[in-house]
Amino acid sequence: MPKTRSIFLYPLSLVYGLITGIRNFLFNAGVLKSHEFSIPVICVGNIAAGGTGKTPHTEYLAELLQKDFRVAVLSRGYKRKTSGFLIAGNGSSVSDIGDEPLQICRKFPGVTVAVDRDRVHGVKEILNAFPETSVIILDDGFQHRRLVPGLAILLTGFSNLIINDHMLPYGNLRESRHNIHRADIILITKSPGDISPIQRRLIVRDMQKRPYQNLYFTSLSYGEPAAVFEGDRPAVNFTKDETGILLVTGIADPAGLKEYLSARTGEIVHISFGDHHNFNQADIEKIIGAFSEIRAQHKYIITTEKDSVRLREFTNIAEPFRSAFYYIPVRIWFLNDDKEEFDNLIIDYVRKNKRNNRIS
Repeated sequence: MPKTRSIFLYPLSLVYGLITGIRNFLFNAGVLKSHEFSIPVICVGNIAAGGTGKTPHTEYLAELLQKDFRVAVLSRGYKRKTSGFLIAGNGSSVSDIGDEPLQICRKFPGVTVAVDRDRVHGVKEILNAFPETSVIILDDGFQHRRLVPGLAILLTGFSNLIINDHMLPYGNLRESRHNIHRADIILITKSPGDISPIQRRLIVRDMQKRPYQNLYFTSLSYGEPAAVFEGDRPAVNFTKDETGILLVTGIADPAGLKEYLSARTGEIVHISFGDHHNFNQADIEKIIGAFSEIRAQHKYIITTEKDSVRLREFTNIAEPFRSAFYYIPVRIWFLNDDKEEFDNLIIDYVRKNKRNNRIS
């Protein structure tokens, strides 16, 4: 989502760009050291701050690779209340490891999920604890220059491409757009399903990808609503004239989900919190109060899958509100029949690279 800009922030963005530029120069020149590992490491990240769909793409890779390989996912564990290296398990909570790692852990029980702010240390700990690991996926590690991935996947949102953005705090970029050359694969995420061939060609041209880079377009696919809390729940019945929805989000860019639901309901109220919002009891009371004011015959509290991980920790929500909570699962799909090509590229890299060497 494009950021509201104040021209007074532009000088600060120049300073920020200078600092990150010097840092990248030192890594490129070998003054600051980077580490490589003896197994394939795939990095999924972005240059812009939030909202490009890293978690669904990380999950896509985990699901693709777990069929033939021992997969581990390493995340920073954003907003967790612990420190150091931790392995996710059945008893883990959001405060232990963060919402996104906990979501991945629950969806893929056969995948090792760990968190560590220091990615180099995290990879070493994973290999020490699970030496049979075949491949490690780094969730949001593009700026972590101390670790050189074997395959770097860079995400940029269709509605706010890196090439049209500016450095923080004036824009959303965490480093210069010119650093897209470090990526082996560029994914244009959250693309409309009906993108025209002309639009596609113009974006590919404007991205100015290098010969060694592959570029693909992906879109989000929303699944059937699933209950946030355990127990038998009736299927959600979206009826345009009779359904009311309270949409509760704590993600960077909820616009796509809101648009999807607005087309399926006669009444929608949206309560939007900041990305990775830590819900508290006052928030729950606010949600229940807003839900009570919806007068539709059928009404639901709909949230995102990531938010459901945090909301599920509130065990004191009483009926009938508890039964009203649902989340919308989200998956990615590739436009232009590029799925097979992308899948083969990923699988071939993992299968052929015994050492973590750059494929480019």
